[in-house]
Amino acid sequence: MTRLQANLLLVLTAFIWGSTFVVQQVSTGGLGAIMFTSARFFMGFLVVLPLAYVQYRRIQRSLNIITPKYWLGMVLTGLALFTAAVLQQVGIFHTTVANAGFLTALYVPLVPFIAFFVLKIKVHWSAWPSSIGCLIGTYIMSGAQTLSLSSGDLWVIASALFWGIHVLMVGAMATRTQAPLVVAAVQFMVCSVAGLTVGIFVEQPTLADFNGAYFGIFYAGILSVGIAFTLQVVAQRFSAAPDAAIILSSETVFAALSGLIFLGQGLSINQLIGASLILLGILMVQLVPLYNRSTA
Repeated sequence: MTRLQANLLLVLTAFIWGSTFVVQQVSTGGLGAIMFTSARFFMGFLVVLPLAYVQYRRIQRSLNIITPKYWLGMVLTGLALFTAAVLQQVGIFHTTVANAGFLTALYVPLVPFIAFFVLKIKVHWSAWPSSIGCLIGTYIMSGAQTLSLSSGDLWVIASALFWGIHVLMVGAMATRTQAPLVVAAVQFMVCSVAGLTVGIFVEQPTLADFNGAYFGIFYAGILSVGIAFTLQVVAQRFSAAPDAAIILSSETVFAALSGLIFLGQGLSINQLIGASLILLGILMVQLVPLYNRSTA
């Protein structure tokens, strides 16, 4: 897979995620954040399991053994995913979709920051202005110029840190194991089991709580988790983590477009400016490294 193809898969991932924010707020039935997260990631696990099994069998035949260290890494990736998803879901229940979209995008500048300062990974200079541009663009698009932090906002801010960590961990595990579908299945299973274990004791759900949540579970589980997260894992084998974070931030653009198409919510001038900044950041991180390489 080429770098361009991988980045196009990430754009598709962002489109699916962008359309899921509203579903996560209005289609969870009586379920709490933890159990809804567990249910949707279990659906995603079922979607990707057959493909992951085929890939794992192929790896076994090639004698490319996944070591215990990598299995542990996949489990930790799943725990990072669980933490990020639950914190975000709690926040979405207590803030607006616009604020949630903006504050979740804080992971965009966090990824190159963590990669450079913590992991000592070399980051192309274009990632820095692109990250800043995407962050500003998302802020403008959210319409949150008078943003005041509620309890929900703080939950989403906390989730952004773990989304940034998750982006880096997914890229590392998919590259080192050469088994992106296995990575996806394991992290989904860990996220679902962790949510079920914690949710039973904390939220004590009943069957009645699932009434009205089926559409949200199926949509967020099959599309957002089973398909989109798997595309993310596959694509990040061939796309640098900072690039991936910036491209995935375009989910805000697609959320706005989904609102326009399905809900008749038009875009203001400010939102169009914000969308343009995000797209500019995506193009910059995509084209500048290619231009430098061809010049060299």
